[in-house]
Amino acid sequence: MKQSQLYFSTLREAPADAEVVSHQLMLRAGLIKQLAAGIYSYMPLGLRVLKRIEQVIREEMDLAGAQEILMPVMQPAELWKESGRYDVYGPELIRLADRQQREFALGPTHEEVITSIVRQDINSYRKLPVTLYQIQTKFRDERRPRFGLLRTREFVMKDAYSFDTDWEGLDTTYHRMYEAYNRIFTRLGLNYRAVEADAGAIGGEGGTHEFIALADIGEDTIAHCDQCQYAANIERASAKVNPSDFVEVIAHSQTRFNDAPLEKLYTPGMSTIEQLVQNLSVDAKQIIKTMLFIVDGQPVAVVVRGDYEVNELKVKNYLRALTINLANDHEVAAHISSVTGYVGPIGLTVPVLVDYSVLELTDGILGANEQDYHYKHVNVRRDLDVTHVSDFRNVVEGDTCPRCEAGRLQFNRGIELGHIFKLGTKYSESMSATFLDKAGKSQHFVMGCYGIGISRILSALIEQQVEGDGIVWPTIISPYQLHIIPISYADENQRELAERMATPLEQAGINVLIDDRDERAGVKFKDADLIGIPYRIIVGKDAASGKVEWIDRINNTKDLLDASAVVERISTIYSGSKTI
Repeated sequence: MKQSQLYFSTLREAPADAEVVSHQLMLRAGLIKQLAAGIYSYMPLGLRVLKRIEQVIREEMDLAGAQEILMPVMQPAELWKESGRYDVYGPELIRLADRQQREFALGPTHEEVITSIVRQDINSYRKLPVTLYQIQTKFRDERRPRFGLLRTREFVMKDAYSFDTDWEGLDTTYHRMYEAYNRIFTRLGLNYRAVEADAGAIGGEGGTHEFIALADIGEDTIAHCDQCQYAANIERASAKVNPSDFVEVIAHSQTRFNDAPLEKLYTPGMSTIEQLVQNLSVDAKQIIKTMLFIVDGQPVAVVVRGDYEVNELKVKNYLRALTINLANDHEVAAHISSVTGYVGPIGLTVPVLVDYSVLELTDGILGANEQDYHYKHVNVRRDLDVTHVSDFRNVVEGDTCPRCEAGRLQFNRGIELGHIFKLGTKYSESMSATFLDKAGKSQHFVMGCYGIGISRILSALIEQQVEGDGIVWPTIISPYQLHIIPISYADENQRELAERMATPLEQAGINVLIDDRDERAGVKFKDADLIGIPYRIIVGKDAASGKVEWIDRINNTKDLLDASAVVERISTIYSGSKTI
C-alpha cells in the first residue's frame, strides 16, 4: 500500500477534550473521528486494527466450539418486557417506536433475542449443548461518554450465549469460555487479570468473571493477591475472615470490660470519623460506624469499623435485594429518629447488619442517635443485638488473601474488557424457553453469556503499549506488518529498493505500507510513530549499496541490514500468523 493513497490524516496536537493518552493518540493518528459525544467513525487504519482483533476472537471462539451468527440491532420491546428487563434496565436502554408506534430498543445486549431464537429451534436435549456468538455494534445511552472508546454510546462487542441441559454442562462450557478468553487476551499482548465479579444488570444465578486490563486510567479497581492468583473486583473482593477467631476475643472482652458500662459522651460538631479521631485522640479502628440505607424501600442499618467503608453490593446481595441507596438526612430522621453523623445501632428497631470486623471491638465509640452525642466503652457483643453478621465492607490494601491466606491484597486500576456469566435459568424461565430431557420432561435451558468489548481493546492496548509520543501495536493486530520509509521517494535508488523489498513480501501475504509521500523525513517519522507499525525499514543514503536500517519498536533495537535479509527477517517474525 502506498501511503500517498491511504485515507488518513494525523494531528500534531491532541484535541483539548481528549482526556487520556489512548484517546489523544487515536485522534492524532487518524484511527477514529468523533461524530458526536460517544459516537465515532473508524478510519481505515483504525478499522484494520479492529478487524484483526475480531479475527483473533473469531479464531478462539470457533476453537472453543461456538458458532457465529448475526442478530438484529433493533429489538422488539415485547421481548424485554417478557424477560422483565424493559422497565428495570435503566435510562441506558435506547428506546424508540416505528411508524405504527410499536416499541423497540437498540440492543445493548442480546439475551432476549438469542433466547427467543433458540426456544423456537431447539426442543430436545439431543441438540444440546450449543454456543452461539456474534460480533456487532451495541448501543447504550451513557450519561457521560468519556475517555474515547472506553465509555461510548455506540461500540463494537462480541457476545456469546450458551445453552446446556444442566448446571454441570454449563460449568463445562463456562470453563471452556474462560480458557478461550485467556487465550484471546494473551494473544493480543494485554497485561490483564481475570477477576471475580458481580453480575450487575445482566443478572444470573452462578459465578461471573471480569477480564481487566491493568491501566491507571481504568474505572475499575481490582484487588489481587501478591502470592497467588486470587483477584476480584473491589465490589466483590473479600479478605480472610474466620468468625470463630472472634469467640475468644469476645469472651475475653466480656470479662475485661464488664466493669466499664456505656457512657454517653458529649461530642459537639463531631459528625465524621475524622473529627472524632482528631478531637478524642482515638484511632479510627476504635470507632463503630453506622450507616442507614434504604433497601428495596425499607430502612436497614449497617455497622462497620470506622476505618472501613460499607460495601453496598455485599449488603444488597446478603439481603437478596434489587435496590440500595444511602439514606438522606430526612430519611434518617423519619425512619430511626436519629441525626446523620450520630447514628448508632443501640435501640434501633430496623434490621442491623454487623460486619465481622466490628466483633473485635471491646471498648468502642458509636453514635447515640442524638445530636452531638456518642457512646463510649462499647463492647459489641455485650451492648449490641448481633443477629446479622457477615462481610459488609470493602477490602483495603494489605488485607490477608482469602484464598491462600499467605499473601496480602494489592490494588490496581483497570479497564474491563470482557465479562462472562453463568445465567442459569434467569432468561429461560421468564421467557418460557424449554426442551425435553431424556425422560421426555420439559426443562428450562441452563444458560451462560460471554461478552468482550472489542472497541475498548484498542484503548487498553494503546494505554499499555504507548511509547513516547506514539503507538506500538502488537504484531498480531498491527494495521500493516512492515512500514518502509524512503527518506526521499524521488530518489531512484531509494524508490527502487523500497519496491524491490515490498513486492515479495506482499506476495507472501505480508502487508507493507510504503511512505511514498513528498514530505520531510521528520514528518514521515512522526507519522510513523503515531501509526504504530512495530517494524520499520528506513531507506536512505545507503540504498545504492543495498543497505537499509531495520527498526524493531517492540524491542527498541536498530540494525543495519542488507535489503536481501529483510524478507527473511520479517517473514520469520510473521511465520504462521494470519494477516488481513
